[in-house]
Order: sequence, then structure tokens, then C-alpha cells
Amino acid sequence: MIGRRLRLVETGPIKTSRLVLRPLGEGDAERIAALAGDWDIARMTARIPYPYSVALAHQWIDDLAEGEVVHGIVHRGELVGVTGYLPDDEGTAEVGYWIGKPWWGQGFATEAADALIRQCFASGKIGRVTCSHFVDNPASQRVITKLGFQLVGPARAYCDARRREVATLRYERLRPKRFAWLRRAA
Repeated sequence: MIGRRLRLVETGPIKTSRLVLRPLGEGDAERIAALAGDWDIARMTARIPYPYSVALAHQWIDDLAEGEVVHGIVHRGELVGVTGYLPDDEGTAEVGYWIGKPWWGQGFATEAADALIRQCFASGKIGRVTCSHFVDNPASQRVITKLGFQLVGPARAYCDARRREVATLRYERLRPKRFAWLRRAA
């Protein structure tokens, strides 16, 4: 809704062997703008404009969609990226992530997204997770493959940084059977 501030869903921190995923705060806007404002990052996401200012980062944090879960990815006390998901009313959640350039190639995107997806399934409300990548982003494709997603097919998505629609590949992952009892209990 225009003009209405929506609240971020607070889920608390998630810890992995190397990372902490924690809810974002207003104090993260400057760091997010600095990292995500890099053309090589912004052009591979749907929602990050280019150039990306601190004011735009504040606006994004303030205006997250209702029910959206977003975490800062922290390594050794330093914010290195962001991951999150947006659930719908039918038990599906769209997952996204980005990692700052200095930390590329270290497996942080895979580790963070895996932890987030596990939390998503463990909530008992999500039975299917989807994600996509632009066809010119093979690094994200490798992350998605490592996470066990199955290809659904081609699509198109608008990219704020490129200011146009871009060819994408869409994927899905179903909740594992070990979480099946949650759906009955929820």
C-alpha cells in the first residue's frame, strides 16, 4: 500500500558455522548501499536500483512487504550481504540473496540461503520455495543448483538497475518429508 509503512517480520538471528543471519536495522542502510550499490551486484538483482543511495536503502528497509523476512548476512561481525523471502497466501515463498563483491566465491550465498530455507520450511507455513536468476548470472545458478532447486523453466523479470525486463530461469524446491508433520500441526 502506498504511504503505509509495513513492518518487517522479526524472526531472530540464525547461526551457521561461519555466518549469523540477523534482522536488518536502520543502521544497516549505509553498509547495504555501499555493497549493493556496486553495478555488478545491482544488475543481478530484481529490486536494487542503480545508482543505489543510502536514502534508497533506508526506504527499502522501511517499506518491506508485509510478511517479508529479510536478514543481514554477517561474517566475523561485518555485514557482507542480505538474504530473505517473501511468502504468499498459498504456502509458497520467493527467496533472494546477494553477497558483497569482496566475499564472492567463498560459499556465503549458499550457506546463508540454505539456513534461511531451512527456517522457512521449519516454520510449517511454507511448503514450496521458489527462486530465479537472470540467465547471465551463472554464479547464482551454481548456488541454486547446490541448494537442490529444480528448474521450472524460463521467464522474464524486471531489473531495476538495468531498467528493463531480463530473461530469467525459475526454480522450485519442495519442503522435505522430514518437515511434513509441520503442515499437519500448523
